[in-house]
Amino acid sequence: MSRRPIFLLSLPRSGSTLVQRVLAAHPEVETVSEPWLLLPHLYAIRDRGIATEYTQPAAARAIREFVGRLPGGQDDYDAAIRAFALTLYERASAGSGSYFLDKTPRYHYVVTDLFRTFPEARFVFLWRNPLAVVASIAETWCKGKWNVARWQGDLQGVVSLVDAFEEHRDQVVAVRYEDLVTGGADAWAPLFSYLDLSFDPSVLVSFADVRLDGEMGDPTGQSRYRSIVAEPVDKWRRTLAAPTRKAWCRAYLDRIGEQRLTTMGYDPAELARSLAELPTRPWTLPSDVLRGAYWAFAQRRKRLAFRWMAPRTRR
Repeated sequence: MSRRPIFLLSLPRSGSTLVQRVLAAHPEVETVSEPWLLLPHLYAIRDRGIATEYTQPAAARAIREFVGRLPGGQDDYDAAIRAFALTLYERASAGSGSYFLDKTPRYHYVVTDLFRTFPEARFVFLWRNPLAVVASIAETWCKGKWNVARWQGDLQGVVSLVDAFEEHRDQVVAVRYEDLVTGGADAWAPLFSYLDLSFDPSVLVSFADVRLDGEMGDPTGQSRYRSIVAEPVDKWRRTLAAPTRKAWCRAYLDRIGEQRLTTMGYDPAELARSLAELPTRPWTLPSDVLRGAYWAFAQRRKRLAFRWMAPRTRR
């Protein structure tokens, strides 16, 4: 029996592990921590965005040439990737569920490819207040230091996600993290309905027994949150209460754009107002400026390196 894939799409630090565990509490849903399975294969024909010892742009040209000679071209390649993934989803499934849930936050890099390659899949978009995502990255990955420019690629992924949602909104479902942790069973029921799964509110308790062992998951969240609580919703306010951080976040909201924020269910004016009203703690300023400048420079150099590599290997 082939498992039908569910792709849970969100930025990192958006609460996706909670949603994954709640869905996995249903007997029809199989899952593992974070596969990352499709990233290299869907990236294989791209010139940019990946660095390899064997020189990715040259490999991409060779693979594209090979794909072009297949009787079905790109369709044949996509079908092979789909069969490969479905086979491994099946092998990875411990039970008899009809779905396999692939929760890999960095699929925001390949979201367009996912829709093309898996037309039969179900797609769940999870939104979270972008300011809360920034703060969670700063606290979890940066240990409270202002190194978030290092994760600019992930944070900018919200643009790709919202654009994909808009293009396919008639065949997907979107939920907000804030609604799920404050709205009780009524907030979760539509998600299960979209997946054609019976909804038993007991999964909002039994999810605590779902263990997702793996290095790429969120073991901290699994151990800390064994019940659904609203406490994380406003934690971002303390983390971002500093002048450099507030300025960076204002620019980030501008890059996302009012229309996309509205599509996600957030009021752009309210987000800007909430950010402006935060008290300012100036004592982080020197460290924030230095760290922010360093990582902004490092990311810029990385992007320039990718641009340099691609044309050079074509000579």
